Amino acid sequence: MRSLDFLSHKPKLAVQNTRHVVMVPPKEFGFNPQTAADNEFQHSSSLTSEKIRERAMSEFQRMVTALRENGVNVMPLDYSPSKMSTPDAVFPNNWFCSLPNGELHLFPMACANRREEVRTDQLTQLLTQHSFHLKNVQDHWLDDAIHESFLESTGVMIFDHQNRELYAGLSQRCDRDLLERFAEQVGYRAITFQTQTQSGTPVYHTNVMMAVGERFAVICDEVIPEFERRYVIKQLAKTKQVISINAEQMAHFCGNILQLENAKGNKLIAMSQSAFDHFSDAQKAQLASHGKLLPFDVSTIESIGGGSVRCMLAEVFAQQQ
Repeated sequence: MRSLDFLSHKPKLAVQNTRHVVMVPPKEFGFNPQTAADNEFQHSSSLTSEKIRERAMSEFQRMVTALRENGVNVMPLDYSPSKMSTPDAVFPNNWFCSLPNGELHLFPMACANRREEVRTDQLTQLLTQHSFHLKNVQDHWLDDAIHESFLESTGVMIFDHQNRELYAGLSQRCDRDLLERFAEQVGYRAITFQTQTQSGTPVYHTNVMMAVGERFAVICDEVIPEFERRYVIKQLAKTKQVISINAEQMAHFCGNILQLENAKGNKLIAMSQSAFDHFSDAQKAQLASHGKLLPFDVSTIESIGGGSVRCMLAEVFAQQQ
């Protein structure tokens, strides 16, 4: 257990968690060979496409129901299939993010079939229907200088809104220049680092190895080189209780969790059943001190899609009118 010095620090900003999330039904869900090139968490299946989608949709619907029962405002973004299939549409947090100042940012993704997921008009219409006021909508893909650069939103950027910092593991899906330009634009400090899995490749998305809540952080620090690891942990420990996980726990999505809050302001921590089962009892007790643990069985989505509960939740911080 890390130092508890964080208890003496007060957050600089009030908002780290939201009770409003966008989720996208897995209508076309399946194994995506384009993303499998650098996503070691994906696994092919002998199940038929129909059976895979049936199971994924069931997992999705159960998760939506449970979140709503716990006071979270879930806004499903329904859509009409495009000419190109979108097997990873269930992971909307990779193409947009909403910031506490009301801005909405759209980001370039590395794989061609993932770019088909971006439905700006439908997203803004959905948020408007729910009385959200969007201060500004910015599409970072429109910058002519970044056509070969990618920044997959909160898949690669872990926001500490209270301290105006964001943590990011560099990879082909997280371009340093684009990241630093974005951080400067929104007034956040970017804390970047390298990662390396046992196979020698970078972790494809930071959010499978790391999560930041209001008063805690979960991180698989063993995949970060030692000279960068010490600095990252030191920064987190200033205001957070740091809970370290190992590579095996990361492989079961213990890093892919998200702290939310409900309509009453009660804290919730969403995670997969796999993550819950692989946290130690001591780690569960630490996490439970920061909110009610909400495990969901998304085993089909995890195994075939290579992403988990946090990837399925796109936070909305804009103000409601």
